[in-house]
Amino acid sequence: MGHLLDVRELRVYFESRGSQPLRAVDGVSFRVDRGRTLGIVGESGCGKSVACLSILRLVQSPPGIYAGGEILFDGQDTLKMDKHRLRALRGSRVSMIFQEPMAALNPVFTVGQQLREAIRLHQRISHPEAEALAMDMLRLVRVPDTRHVLNSYAHTLSGGLRQRVLIAMALSCSPDLLIADEPTTALDVTIQSRIMALLRKLREETGMAIILVSHDLSLVSESADDIMVMYSGRVCEYAPVGEIVRNPLHPYTLGLIASRPSGKAQGGRLKAISGTVPPLALRPEGCPFNTRCSRAQKRCYSELPPDVIVEDGHMVSCFLFA
Repeated sequence: MGHLLDVRELRVYFESRGSQPLRAVDGVSFRVDRGRTLGIVGESGCGKSVACLSILRLVQSPPGIYAGGEILFDGQDTLKMDKHRLRALRGSRVSMIFQEPMAALNPVFTVGQQLREAIRLHQRISHPEAEALAMDMLRLVRVPDTRHVLNSYAHTLSGGLRQRVLIAMALSCSPDLLIADEPTTALDVTIQSRIMALLRKLREETGMAIILVSHDLSLVSESADDIMVMYSGRVCEYAPVGEIVRNPLHPYTLGLIASRPSGKAQGGRLKAISGTVPPLALRPEGCPFNTRCSRAQKRCYSELPPDVIVEDGHMVSCFLFA
C-alpha cells in the first residue's frame, strides 16, 4: 500500500522584481500515511504554510509558481489535476484548518449557514439533512449549546469556539487528510491543550491522517508521529518524534529545543537562537542557516548541505554529518 500523501522535491517560488524568483519552498519532500500525524515545525517565514497550501494548489498563481516536484495524493498528482478534480478533492478528501478563524469564517453569514454550505458542496443531501449533520459535527468537536452556536455569527464567539467550528467544518465530509495550520494561534494555554487533545481523539476515532503545522516544537511533539523541521524553504531534519526529542542533530533543531521552556538550561534562562529568518530575497548562498549557526564551516557559505540518512527514518541536512 502506498503513502496517502507523498510530496517529492516540491518547489514553489514567487515572482519578484529582481532577476531571480523567491524560493519559498525549495526541494521539499515528505510523506504522510493513513492514521498518522506529521508535524511541520519552524519559525515564521520558513515555508511551512506555503508547502501545505500547495497540496491543494491554494497558492495563487501568479505570483506563485509551481516550479517543480510532485504532490501525490493517493497516487494522483494534484499539480496535474484540472480544476474540477481539484474542487472535488478540496474539502472532501483533504480539508484544511487555516491559521486565523476570524479570517476563515465569513462575518456576514451564521455558523450554521457556512457549515451547511460546506456540507452540501460535497454531499448530495437535503437542507434538513445538512442541518442535522452540522449539529452532529459541532457535537463531535465538543461544542456546547450547538443550536445557539449554529445561529451565531463568528464575531460573537470566543477564539476557542471559532476554532472548533473550523475543525467541525473541516471534518464535515470525513476527509482522509486534515491539514491544521497553526490551529492554536492566539489561544490561551488551556484552550490550546483542549484543541490538541480534540485533534488526537478525532484521529483515533476516524483514522484520518493529520499534518500539524506550528512554530511550537513542544506542542507538536505531544501529538505527532514524525516531525519535519523547516528553515528558509528547506528541510533541516526529518525523523520520528522520539528521535527528534531524544537525539536532535541539526543545529537549528537543537536551537528550537533549547529555546523551549522545558529545554532551558540550568539557571532558568532560555537560550534564544541569535538573529532571525532571512527574507527570501536575502537568503544567503550555501546553507540557509549559516548566518545563525555557531558551528558553520567554510563550505557552509558556498554549498548546500546534502541530505544525510544517519539511521533508518532519520534525515538531517548538514555538513556535520556528511
